[in-house]
Amino acid sequence: MPNGNDSETVVLHYFVDEAGDPTLFARRRRPIVGQEGCSNYFILGKLEVDDPDSLNRELELLRAELLADPYFKNVPSMQPDEGKTAVMFHAKDDLPEVRYRVLKLLAGQAVSFYAVVRDKQRLVEQVRARNQADPDYWYRENELYDDLVHQLFKSRFHRGDHFEICFAKRGKSDRTAALQLALDQSRQTYEQTWGVRSQTTIHIRASTPRDSGGLQAVDYFLWTLQRLYEKGEDRFWEVVRPQAKLVYDMDDTRTAIHGVYYTPSNPLTLSARAKNSRRI
Repeated sequence: MPNGNDSETVVLHYFVDEAGDPTLFARRRRPIVGQEGCSNYFILGKLEVDDPDSLNRELELLRAELLADPYFKNVPSMQPDEGKTAVMFHAKDDLPEVRYRVLKLLAGQAVSFYAVVRDKQRLVEQVRARNQADPDYWYRENELYDDLVHQLFKSRFHRGDHFEICFAKRGKSDRTAALQLALDQSRQTYEQTWGVRSQTTIHIRASTPRDSGGLQAVDYFLWTLQRLYEKGEDRFWEVVRPQAKLVYDMDDTRTAIHGVYYTPSNPLTLSARAKNSRRI
């Protein structure tokens, strides 16, 4: 619900990245969801960071400490020329000992995590239904990504006067205009829902985890969430779950047609997901 007037300008910093892949089909529209190299879920997440500079410093200090530790001296991922942990934290590439330290650091930061989850088997069903109605329709991966951007931001415009949004780069194409359009649609949804005009200004940019501690951090949150969904493993997620303000699972429709909203009052756990998901 929109807040009252506030004379102080509120700037919010968001870092946005994905987990899983948006791929649904191989050649000739053959579904490949769940096959080797193709995830069952696609997740888009954003991390709201109170002080990005402080987070950057904390991550850099931790990396310097680990690199100076003889225990990691000959580990390949800790060598600068490998382009992995020595230059940036990335949950998939980092050693278990490193992951533990990064997760513990993130658990003490002033950050809030939000995510939207799509079950790709359900997406295949929806695409096929649409193809029956419109044979010329062709699924595009960017279409899914942009829709989840809309979902992530459509209820946030009362929270700040200005948004600084950093998206993780996706390939070589410049998608700034498309992302701006998705955010404009989010604003329209917000204004239609609440009947108020948003004056929030937005600046978006694309970056890489190597150049952004915020993107390294959101990668970690997404990795823990992906492990829960893809592997049924929650021990990593439990470390950072208190900082998860919303996980919107759009395809858990057994109890509600619009999906399930996991919040601090309705936390996402393996047992909670088992009550809703047809996959568990």
